[in-house]
Amino acid sequence: MSKTVIFASRHNAINAAVRLVFTVMLVQFLVACGVKAIVIEGEYPTPALRAIEANVGVYYTPDLKEFMFIEYTDEGDEEYAISSGQTHVELFDSILPGMFSSVTVLDDLDEASRAGVDIVFIPNIEEFQLGLPQKTRLGAYEVWLKYNMQLLSPNGDYIADWILTSYGRAPTESFQSVEAGVNEAAVGALRDLGSNFSLGFSSVPEVRDWLSEFQQ
Repeated sequence: MSKTVIFASRHNAINAAVRLVFTVMLVQFLVACGVKAIVIEGEYPTPALRAIEANVGVYYTPDLKEFMFIEYTDEGDEEYAISSGQTHVELFDSILPGMFSSVTVLDDLDEASRAGVDIVFIPNIEEFQLGLPQKTRLGAYEVWLKYNMQLLSPNGDYIADWILTSYGRAPTESFQSVEAGVNEAAVGALRDLGSNFSLGFSSVPEVRDWLSEFQQ
């Protein structure tokens, strides 16, 4: 079956544009204050899996879409503003069509019951950690991610809730700038997260129970 990605509301584009403008303005403000801005950008493969014959509704929270991490100097001053919200969304936009026969992007959770989805997925980023070689003395840029994955029924009932962590590393000798090294480490961590999520999804006990019931 061909994969489809459906936007549940035409307001998605408008809301995304507003959030983008806000993020750009925030980054510009931080740069004006002497903080170095890094916007994470990467490409993520769609997994070659046997897709679950279900329409998954995915809800990207404002916290995820606007996620920014601030790295501080040893003196407590803001040093780097790392924006990664958009690339988190792009990650799941890439991997979900390889896992489900249909994907519906939801503006809010209230739309789930009207959009005809079989299940609702909500990815939440809980932690972003950065290791800079000038501080760790390890000769590499490192990024650790911690995600809380949630699955709900279309009417909001709990199905599953689990934690996933991932790691990305970029050796300093391969990159001439902090920006490039941090970007590569972050993209590596996101790819690791995507692989862990797509391959381990059906192994989560609550997910396995839902699949068993749904596929009857």
